[in-house]
Amino acid sequence: MIKKKTLSAGVIIARRNEIQLKYLLLRAFDYWDFPKGIVEPGESPVEAAKREVEEETTLNDLSFRWGYDYRETGPYGHGKVARYYIAETNESRVSLPVNPEIGRPEHDEYRWVSYKEALSLVAPRVRAALEWAQETIAVKP
Repeated sequence: MIKKKTLSAGVIIARRNEIQLKYLLLRAFDYWDFPKGIVEPGESPVEAAKREVEEETTLNDLSFRWGYDYRETGPYGHGKVARYYIAETNESRVSLPVNPEIGRPEHDEYRWVSYKEALSLVAPRVRAALEWAQETIAVKP
């Protein structure tokens, strides 16, 4: 039996400060990842990615200046695949609002981190998307 793929869409968010590029990571339990969530029926993956970022972080000032190319992870969990886009923001303030469905924030913590720190925190399945984002940003700063 073939499992149906569940698509999750998210954004690798970058922010430039005076010194270096920083990436936004969110922690749920002991797992660090980028903001993402399930693509709802009738919603495009890009729309879902933007919605999830705003729901999970309150960020809505996103510039998709590198276009809408994406990278996907291999299947994990119960056939879930995560698709990541790249966006830049000028906002540094992030909130982790309460998700009304679960009665608490979806994430326990957030951090703006360097590429090197992000590589050390994210799971191996997310690492390839982070490496792609770093290369993309370096080629078209």
